[in-house]
Amino acid sequence: MSKKYIEGMAAIGTWAFSQSAVEKMQRMISAGEHATDAVEEAMAEVEDDLETGRFVVGRGGFPNSAGVLECDAAIMEGQPGRFGAVAALRGVGTPIRVARRVLDGSLHSMLVGEGASAFAQERGFSLEPDSHMLSAPTAAAYLEFLQKRKSVPGHDTLGLIALDLKGNITVGVSSSGMPFKAPGRVGDSPLPGCGLYADQRVGAAAATGDGDQILSYCPSFHAVQLMKQGRAPAEACEAVLRDIAQRLGTDEGFEIGLVAMNMKGEVGAASSLEFPYTFWNFGMASVEKCIQNPVTWVSLSANQQQ
Repeated sequence: MSKKYIEGMAAIGTWAFSQSAVEKMQRMISAGEHATDAVEEAMAEVEDDLETGRFVVGRGGFPNSAGVLECDAAIMEGQPGRFGAVAALRGVGTPIRVARRVLDGSLHSMLVGEGASAFAQERGFSLEPDSHMLSAPTAAAYLEFLQKRKSVPGHDTLGLIALDLKGNITVGVSSSGMPFKAPGRVGDSPLPGCGLYADQRVGAAAATGDGDQILSYCPSFHAVQLMKQGRAPAEACEAVLRDIAQRLGTDEGFEIGLVAMNMKGEVGAASSLEFPYTFWNFGMASVEKCIQNPVTWVSLSANQQQ
């Protein structure tokens, strides 16, 4: 076993609520388990917790405008062609597990809506009624939306990246999407290159924020390509945001947070809002939380183009 990869073991997650997931990945990859298994198991624990649904992830998330919870999830390995995703999936509290089955056992790479639900049933998942999918707070928020057309903020996609003992790198994302979104709406989260991207030779990245805006810029792919050119993860993430700002050509941007990890286990982030993330790498006693300070679109667009 190469010393390079032992020293490169690492895990990172978006937002402060990812801490338990990153701790789970830490234990699993330290025990020699595969990065993909670590991402799936850690993600599924968060997805299936009604309490974390308020962060717009999995069971307990906010429903669409018709009152139905629709979830998106994807998982991508650094190995070429290893990608699986579901979108607008109904009735399953752990959509990342269905995405994993798509990765390992479908002729296709992405399944959506009724097709995703049918595939889940074929693979042994039970489709639950929507009353089991919503928490009391999110159900109450939906009633208020119907009565007062009052929405709630939320773009908190959970993104996880794991680098294991053997140098396998995997990234996963999960989101129930914008609260009270239109039925069938899909954001950036499950789209390769947008919400997530991995390359075994380079590293991986994951994005969170306003998915309807993010998906136009493929920030995760861009960050990995910049790391391929030799940029450190933090530098790559900031350069992606700078490029977006310059392409927008305006001082008004949108919410985006971006994390990246290279094959050395080095991590970095950049964001347009205050952005907590959690990470661990070999040699650290425990998972740490870091607060990424926001950069303004004005300062980004003013800098020289990268």
